[in-house]
Amino acid sequence: MSMNYDCAVIGGGIMGAATSIRLAEGGMKVILIEAAQIGMGASGVNAGTLSLQIKRVALMPYALKGHEIWSQAGDKVGFKESGGITLAFTEREAEILEERMAARIGAGAPIEMISSSRARELEPHLADRIVAASYCHSDGYANSSMTGSYYREQLKNAGVTVLEMSPVEQILTDGEGVSVTCSQGIFRAKRAVLATGAWTKAISARLGVHLPINVRINTVSVTERMPKLAKRVIGHATGLLTLKQSTNGTVLIGGGWQGVGTPEAGRGHVVTESLTNNLRLAQYALPELADARLVRCWTGFEANSPDFLPMAGPLPGAENLFVLCCVRGGYTIGPYIGRLMGDLILGRELEQPLFDPVRFLEKQ
Repeated sequence: MSMNYDCAVIGGGIMGAATSIRLAEGGMKVILIEAAQIGMGASGVNAGTLSLQIKRVALMPYALKGHEIWSQAGDKVGFKESGGITLAFTEREAEILEERMAARIGAGAPIEMISSSRARELEPHLADRIVAASYCHSDGYANSSMTGSYYREQLKNAGVTVLEMSPVEQILTDGEGVSVTCSQGIFRAKRAVLATGAWTKAISARLGVHLPINVRINTVSVTERMPKLAKRVIGHATGLLTLKQSTNGTVLIGGGWQGVGTPEAGRGHVVTESLTNNLRLAQYALPELADARLVRCWTGFEANSPDFLPMAGPLPGAENLFVLCCVRGGYTIGPYIGRLMGDLILGRELEQPLFDPVRFLEKQ
């Protein structure tokens, strides 16, 4: 089977879906090809935290826009603007917290420093060992497990052709366009976008482009239902803790603690020592978690560039190909940077600049 499209988007996570929708709304005929199911990769297995307190300063304008898009989706993605508190337990952590939050405030984030007593007033179940804290009323979360169903509906409404369970076997480029071979046939498009997350390094290497991508294997855990312990998102100055309690009483715990595995081998695996340290920090902040039992732990792959900024733009040395990956805070920022990628391909003026991956190849 072979059909002609204006653009083939490879990868059905948040960024691939958002790009596809933007292109289709701009009048292009778009096909999205996903190896598994829409939103099942990193987009669907992360902790769902929408916190401006843990975003890189350079990405704050993108995070603010992404946060706004999630808020507009509302109940369809389980969005809740709960507010968030970030904690410091030592004087050194307090210095780190104040320095990092000052930079984020300068970048436009609505964050304020609060006293330890104010933090415990907002969240009475917090430990009494807090030295300093910051607060952001805009922080919150969405339910990442709803990502796939939400974007599947949006893609349908936009008229995007969606192929799921269709791993891409080959991508060929020539002067006139791109041919993408997958399990459902060969599809011809004028251009293609690689929105393939942690798999981008291997896919681009097959095209002769060697991108300096590293992969993290982040661990997330969820407890049984608990009495109400926290109304807000709880974090730590180091960034090694995100904690939130959902409306059903379960507590979701993350913070970037590492498992093991590779994207090519499939799902990663939880490392006991790493998980234990994550839970210790969570319990240090919220002591009553000592009574909780874990229901499930899992991992998700996160792609990172050497400067921890996105790769978003034309794929260097590959005609008619674009790449979109390595977005730190990709769950928050993904909907917006996907729109920007769509605008780039549509030839529109960009509201915010993208991050051309050629910057890495120029250093080689």
